[in-house]
Amino acid sequence: MIVPVNPEGETRLTRAQIWQGLEVKARDARLFLPEGLCIRCEVVAESATHFVREATIAGADLREIVTLEPESKVTFFQATGPREGAIINELFEDEAGELQLKFYCYLGLRGKEPNGPEERAEQAQFDGDKGYRAALLSTLKRTRELLAEGKI
Repeated sequence: MIVPVNPEGETRLTRAQIWQGLEVKARDARLFLPEGLCIRCEVVAESATHFVREATIAGADLREIVTLEPESKVTFFQATGPREGAIINELFEDEAGELQLKFYCYLGLRGKEPNGPEERAEQAQFDGDKGYRAALLSTLKRTRELLAEGKI
């Protein structure tokens, strides 16, 4: 799923500003998800190449290894929790030089049949109106709010 960073009528964000928003989101998802969806999110270990965060999102406890490719890509590797695989947020410019934000993942469900009914239902949820697209649009909206508040 890809959405433009700077659609008509919105405050323009620079690559550096949207990157700051993505990094803040990676460190504390509570600021970006609907209230009550994420009740805990903390960085528990950090190195030069990645950090580890533990969170409770939608009632599930999870541990993610997060890598940051500055001003380009954030990857969340699912170390523990109901899902296995990686979730990626990527910032890039299209052919016209306009910033785009892309969300994609390579996910399965632990202990479930690959591409079975549970995984297909999970994928349908992500592909729906409240899935990837909503996550991207809310990330951009919250980044604009943080910018307006002087926090970015």
